[in-house]
Amino acid sequence: MITSQTHIRVARPSLDLKAAERFYVDGLGLDILWRSSGEHAPGEHDLLMVGPAAGGWHFELTRDDENPVAPSPTVDDLFVVYLGEAPDEALVQRLVEHGGTRVAAHNPYWDEWGVTVQDPDGYRLVLCSRTWG
Repeated sequence: MITSQTHIRVARPSLDLKAAERFYVDGLGLDILWRSSGEHAPGEHDLLMVGPAAGGWHFELTRDDENPVAPSPTVDDLFVVYLGEAPDEALVQRLVEHGGTRVAAHNPYWDEWGVTVQDPDGYRLVLCSRTWG
């Protein structure tokens, strides 16, 4: 049964795991939860898991040099973080300095209630000033 305590993983491909790490770890402040290299067995891929330590969710970012999958984000593929306050401009600047690009949101709701930053693979992170719920 799925409950509010169920853990989730969002997995997606990355063109450059080092760039993704700079953005999500050095920029956003997430932790590296796991890292592996596909060098040890044919058919395996490089993997980077990031998220909050002891959190109930994480991103799994993958790169398979033998069979690369290009990211195909749309303007509505969003990762929304509900901050409960206006996003700190220092955080936004740090995300930009670590490979992100500040962009206008496709849906004006997100511009009204936050800031949208595109990650190095083209996916969009929204820092929302609202609270969840």
